[in-house]
Amino acid sequence: MDLDALAAARSPEWERLDALSRSRRLDGAEVDELVTRYRSASADLADIKTSAGRTALGDHVSTILARARLRLTGSGSDARSALPRFFGSHLPAALYRLRWTTLAVACAFFVIGSLMALWLIADPQALAALGSKADLDYYAEHSFVDYYRENPAAVFAGTVWTNNAWIALQCVMFGITGVWPLYAIMQNAVGVGSSAAVMIATGHGDILWQFIVPHGMLELTSVFVAAAAGLHVFWAWVAPGRRSRGESLAAAGRTLVTVAVGLVFSLALSGAVEGFVTPQHWHWSIKIAIGAAALGVFLFYMLVIGRRATRAGETGDLAEVEAGTPRLVAG
Repeated sequence: MDLDALAAARSPEWERLDALSRSRRLDGAEVDELVTRYRSASADLADIKTSAGRTALGDHVSTILARARLRLTGSGSDARSALPRFFGSHLPAALYRLRWTTLAVACAFFVIGSLMALWLIADPQALAALGSKADLDYYAEHSFVDYYRENPAAVFAGTVWTNNAWIALQCVMFGITGVWPLYAIMQNAVGVGSSAAVMIATGHGDILWQFIVPHGMLELTSVFVAAAAGLHVFWAWVAPGRRSRGESLAAAGRTLVTVAVGLVFSLALSGAVEGFVTPQHWHWSIKIAIGAAALGVFLFYMLVIGRRATRAGETGDLAEVEAGTPRLVAG
């Protein structure tokens, strides 16, 4: 094959292909032309390589084809482009879908915790089963507050973050059982109710609220969201709807992973409040205001930004190009 003759004959077509692949916008006719010229140039490159092996002309045509192929197929999203979409629409939409289940879990938690506290306060024998009067007084006057102040703030914040993340992870990992998230919520509700009963019964109820409320608002909300996400996976298995059980579980599982990533940050924020705000000798109103602000940021992100993302068509699941084309069903 005469490469010079081929280059002279085909160069205008290759230059046109290169120009189309560099163009910012293409109409329908130009896209069709791009595809046609891409196929033709691919055939030319195959002839060049077959007859002459690797040549400068072949490399030139190959570069043009690579640019055209990128224009036809699009470029994969990198972290810089994926992160804004994840935190701007993907994650808030996934959280927004859990809002009513989160509210139901929160109500169940407070009902169980309140009943536990009221029962212990009203029944001296039940309260005595938790420890002697001296032990309960020591807990209320020393142990409860010392728990927040005996370690450096950064170490304590990291410890509570790890502990709360472990609770949330259990709700996520074993959510498909439908039992574990409920068990985790009940266990924590009983624990909080018992502590509240001891503090109130010994006359230290004010200390309870000063050291529980600042970080507890966001911390507990994050745990409620984790339990809600786990229950959604369970429900996707029990009632998959028109999709197969595997497809329903896969979609719920992908959303669950998204929520789990978001909870890492919300629990880190609550851990920072618990480590650096709760132990401080500030007026109780300042500490609660900071905790309320942290919760407000999370709720705004979940409900307001999440609602906007949902209205824009975001579901919290992966896009079709990432998750695969869903199976179409009738009805």
